[in-house]
Amino acid sequence: MLNSLKQNFKLYRNLIFIIMGICYLLVFFHRVAPAVVAIDMMDDLKAGATLIGFLASGYFYPYAIMQLPTGILSDSWGPRKTISLFFLIAAVGSIFLGLSMNISLAIIGRILVGLGVSTLYVCALKILSQWYKGEEFATMTGFLIAMGGVGLLVSTVPLAILSNALGWRIPFILTGVLTLLLAIVVWIFVRNCPQDLGMKSVCPNSSSKKENVSIHKGALKILRHKYFWPASIWMFCTMSIYLSFGGLWGGPYLIQIYGMTKVEASRVLSMIAVGMIIGSPLMGLLSDLIKRRKIVVITSSFILLFLMSFLYYKVSSIPTIGLYLICLGIGLFSVGTVAIGYALIKDLFPIEIAGTSTGIANFFPFLMGAIYQPLMGHILEIYGKVGDSYTVIGYQNAFLVLLISSIVALISSFFIKETNAMSN
Repeated sequence: MLNSLKQNFKLYRNLIFIIMGICYLLVFFHRVAPAVVAIDMMDDLKAGATLIGFLASGYFYPYAIMQLPTGILSDSWGPRKTISLFFLIAAVGSIFLGLSMNISLAIIGRILVGLGVSTLYVCALKILSQWYKGEEFATMTGFLIAMGGVGLLVSTVPLAILSNALGWRIPFILTGVLTLLLAIVVWIFVRNCPQDLGMKSVCPNSSSKKENVSIHKGALKILRHKYFWPASIWMFCTMSIYLSFGGLWGGPYLIQIYGMTKVEASRVLSMIAVGMIIGSPLMGLLSDLIKRRKIVVITSSFILLFLMSFLYYKVSSIPTIGLYLICLGIGLFSVGTVAIGYALIKDLFPIEIAGTSTGIANFFPFLMGAIYQPLMGHILEIYGKVGDSYTVIGYQNAFLVLLISSIVALISSFFIKETNAMSN
């Protein structure tokens, strides 16, 4: 059966996409699971908001740092080898996190998880750029992010129910085992490009002889490109909102300010996943069809600014339906539009440095996530607690960080330029 698949181009690339999608599902589960079990972890590990912020952000520091090396590895060593090796590290980290008996060990486990899953997205985009045509790229990237939305969905209500039944540790251990199995599946089935199976390349400008671009020259070419920066700034400002709210502080906010149970809060947060699942492929498809990505970017930035303004000014008086809509909007317009940003950046550079350009661009959102999560936790602690809960004014000032990010994102969106690839 495998041999017959290898002879059918469309079937085999679909198989590769499904495997990458399942891997990305796990990446998102690892990324945002602390939002649902944060209070349980604080109680069990005897940690305050700042320490839990550092635990959650322990994922993002290695993730951010690894983006440039990942781009280089994907362009040189190859995505298949890179994903397989690093998923083994993520598996060890997740199991270690589940078994940790204090906050220090838990942070180490979280760091290993972040390191292990840090290579998946950039490598997956490199693979998609080899198996799908340029006009299909944003659409397929959108579908990939939608698979991440499924992982986010699993990390809400299902995780809340499972952690209520078995505690917060068992889900991380089970996820580690599943991550290990996926590392094996990637090694067996995934191939970097059609040529590895003797198939014809889908990239019209590619050849068997690739241009050798040094790491130093490739990175400098990317960083000096004047259109690289507006798209990158827009991406890390929009993604930081999702990473901070959906990845950690949204759960405690809903539980402590609105008195929700863990399952009720997870239902609200699940709307971020719904927005991702619907919005990511829709935004990617829309931008590929109308060939005007900038219009989509500016419109989504306006809407995101409105949502963050509402969250900030009405922090403790938002009706339940409003909370659902804010989370849906974050899924649609914070993370759901990111596929367009990656497509814009990919189109600026030749395929030989596609992984490096994506890796450099991917560094910034996760750097901001690493900074924002403990920063918001520190702001909460500055304003103290009422009983066991952080205060309304604490959450409002923490959310000011997100409002400022949405303003910067909107400003930067006006400076993004359409690429030549879109006008051809």
